Amino acid sequence: MSHVNLAVIYYSSTGTNYQLAQWAAEGGKQAGAEVKVLKVPELAPQAAIDSNPAWKAHVEATKDVPEVSLADLEWADAIIFSVPTRFGNVPSQVKQFLDTTGGLWFQGKLTNKVVSAMASASNLHGGHEATLLSLYTTMYHWGAIVVAPGYTDPVTFGAGGNPYGTSVTVDQNGQMKEDVRDAVIHQAKRTVTVAGWVKKGLQG
Repeated sequence: MSHVNLAVIYYSSTGTNYQLAQWAAEGGKQAGAEVKVLKVPELAPQAAIDSNPAWKAHVEATKDVPEVSLADLEWADAIIFSVPTRFGNVPSQVKQFLDTTGGLWFQGKLTNKVVSAMASASNLHGGHEATLLSLYTTMYHWGAIVVAPGYTDPVTFGAGGNPYGTSVTVDQNGQMKEDVRDAVIHQAKRTVTVAGWVKKGLQG
């Protein structure tokens, strides 16, 4: 299989999607990919962050995680996004970053990137699927190849097994209500595997 570069791009205010991103990186490495874990730049004012102890603590804990750049998108063969839902849509921080990709898109440099995504919400029906589908809309415009987990493994029928992308519910204390680690690892492995097929086909 062709060597695959995997960018795991996340936005997280209190840590849930950072944890999902770490599990995705683990799965990607198990599948033989070279992996970068990258965060979307924070747009919120410092006063807002400071007003929430969990948010402030997470920002401090992840200050050394590199911020994603357009160069990372060029480097990547496969991309996994991990985002919380905001009113059933992607966070403004993520949308702002996606809106900077127009130049790469125009040059055709995002075509055939293999993309998958994960989401979190504080309510079981709080917009996980809508958020994933909203994110994938941008990917269709890129000309990317969306690789959802579907029901390609028994793990999808368990906790967090959303066929559009692994999703998790978070309680008021910031704790995940479902154990989704295995679902994330499967999704990452599947994404890397398909990216390997695509890359090999394009080189052939």
